[in-house]
Amino acid sequence: MRELKINSNDAGQRLDKFLTKALPSMPKSLMYKAIRTKKIKVNRKRAEIGQVLVEGDVLQLFIKDEFFAVQNSDFYKNIKTSFDIVYEDGNIIIANKPVGLLCHSDDDGEQNTLVEQVKAYLWGKGEYDEENENSFAPALCNRIDRNTCGLVFAAKNAPSLRAMNEIVKNRQVKKFYLCKVHGIPEKREATLKGFLVKDSAENMVKVYEKKPRSNDAKEIITKYRVISADDGDALVEVELVTGRTHQIRAHMASIGHPLVGDGKYAENSADRKRGIYRQALCSYKAVFENELPEPMSYLSGKTFELPKEKIPFI
Repeated sequence: MRELKINSNDAGQRLDKFLTKALPSMPKSLMYKAIRTKKIKVNRKRAEIGQVLVEGDVLQLFIKDEFFAVQNSDFYKNIKTSFDIVYEDGNIIIANKPVGLLCHSDDDGEQNTLVEQVKAYLWGKGEYDEENENSFAPALCNRIDRNTCGLVFAAKNAPSLRAMNEIVKNRQVKKFYLCKVHGIPEKREATLKGFLVKDSAENMVKVYEKKPRSNDAKEIITKYRVISADDGDALVEVELVTGRTHQIRAHMASIGHPLVGDGKYAENSADRKRGIYRQALCSYKAVFENELPEPMSYLSGKTFELPKEKIPFI
């Protein structure tokens, strides 16, 4: 028999959700059976699958030792960080992700990602050590493409992660981007609406004005405002009302104004001759709405913005 004590980052989870994270090598079918047959107890009492854990609870686990084997995932201890910190407190980091850095590992197994760099940064500060955690690791609350730079939220603890995920899901934070597009839009300010269908095999999306028959079609809303124009290109501010894969790149291309440097939704051979190899796109501002949930209520009404010198194409 082994015991696991529930800490602040474990609390607030259902028992089965916690066990899935704490014992990743244990098949779910066996986990549920162990709960039903009282081989997994909470505070020495019969447990329920959906029981919500409280800090200080102690789990008694009468299961094989092999299920406690933990895969070493401390790669982060050997990498250097490349992101800037726009804002940090005891709960979150707002990072400025550089161009070329993935947010999470891709199909090729890339390990030097933003989330791993956040772990490295916090480990270096003594604020995170996976050996002291049963089920939590610092995590990102939003993501942007590898070749898009700008603001990404990272949570340092479980309550903040849950709250930030709800804030993002409920669109209680407005996300603004700057991009440079080919040509000057006829309408200097507009709200674009359409439907987006993802082609996972090609890692691309297609935008339709009217809803297609595809069951995978998702509604998209993109607001834009032309800020300035120079040499046939326009600097545009975009507000993502919805946040879909490649939404800005595909939506702007669909109205005839693809992003400068974008080789996926435009022909960019001329851009490459100019030395531009990646899309000119930056997540540069986040505006939090009022009345945010705890423990993030102190961010209500706050705005975070990158200075111009941090935006590579301005």
